[in-house]
Amino acid sequence: MNENRSVFSLHGITGMLIATVLLLSILTGLTVWGMSVQNANMSNFYKVKDETSIKMFGSSSAKHIIDVK
Repeated sequence: MNENRSVFSLHGITGMLIATVLLLSILTGLTVWGMSVQNANMSNFYKVKDETSIKMFGSSSAKHIIDVK
């Protein structure tokens, strides 16, 4: 039988706390990064020119978008 069991080993409470802190720090980092990206792009306005000539298929649709600064 395994007699070397401990509540504070990496398989017990300590490991659970390390995993919880790691996951919460990843969540916080991604949230802050997402908010900074959203704040950077909320004032980036664009204008579409020649709306009627945009084709549904193809890669030329991005040429009609103009950044207004």
